[in-house]
Amino acid sequence: MNHYDALLLLSFGGPEGPDDVLPFLQNVTAGRNIPAERLLEVAEHYHHFGGVSPINGQNRALIEALRESGFPLPIYFGNRNWHPFLTDTISLMKADGVERALVFVTSAFSSYSGCRQYREDIAKACEAVGPGAPTFDKLRVFYNHPEFVAVMAERVKEALAQLPDGSRVVFTAHSIPQGMARNCDYEVQLRDSASLIASACNLYRWDLAFQSRSGPPQVPWLEPDILDYLKSLPRSAGAGGAVPGVAVVPLGFVSDHMEVLYDLDYEAKNLAEELGLAFVRAGTAGTHPRMVRLIHTLVEERTSDSPIPLALGGRGPNHDVCPVNCCLRGEGRPPAPENSR
Repeated sequence: MNHYDALLLLSFGGPEGPDDVLPFLQNVTAGRNIPAERLLEVAEHYHHFGGVSPINGQNRALIEALRESGFPLPIYFGNRNWHPFLTDTISLMKADGVERALVFVTSAFSSYSGCRQYREDIAKACEAVGPGAPTFDKLRVFYNHPEFVAVMAERVKEALAQLPDGSRVVFTAHSIPQGMARNCDYEVQLRDSASLIASACNLYRWDLAFQSRSGPPQVPWLEPDILDYLKSLPRSAGAGGAVPGVAVVPLGFVSDHMEVLYDLDYEAKNLAEELGLAFVRAGTAGTHPRMVRLIHTLVEERTSDSPIPLALGGRGPNHDVCPVNCCLRGEGRPPAPENSR
């Protein structure tokens, strides 16, 4: 049996008050030469919601739900871009005597920024902490895990129940540069996950769109953008008839981010209203009990003498140990989530 001393929940981070917004965005965009006026523009997205991203609060709620569920390991919380910073968390783990830990990254899909970069973050933080820092094993991505599929199927059904018959379902995820997408399974996994969820909902039709694009316009990113998708829906009687409404499902986000709030709940919703479309944004997995069970099962896989990895679809469970060339950055810079566009 593999022994571990703790679980590290590792995430992106987000500001928790107006004074945090600009320092947070400066951390996210460090080394990108983003003009100051652009940061101020993006900062307004946060100030529209009181300067608070929901991501830290949702991660703390997930940790509390895990503890209340009888989780077998101590749980630590670290972020890439805001407090609690990963290096500080690993320093605390070292002081607490943690020698070997599992890592749950709050991303269900494989990509540079959603997987490999987090592994790079851990390596840099351990180097900064110095001798005696714990060793870490990352839990696999879970886009086709039956618990994740069940959670998201429930969210889709809840959204459709609020919409007229004939409404469309569109899954969304953070766009990434096409050069980066060619070096990972991100888009394939998104389509597999959406297909599994749609099947669980008995949907014969669904679509995939992207959101939160950043970077120079000459660099091609995954498309269509969610706003362009909404504009493309039929609004008058024709061969297929007018689409009366749309359920937007933020599949690529495990919990609410500022991107979900601003890009979907604000921008996409307002556009849908202008177009005369009924609009419902489905919930994220968040702290759903099935999400808590999912993390339990991923830990059991890594600690059991006879693990039974759970996965739906033909691709099976993803690898536990990432290959050397897995999720390379590819062409262009990695995306800067949380609306640091």
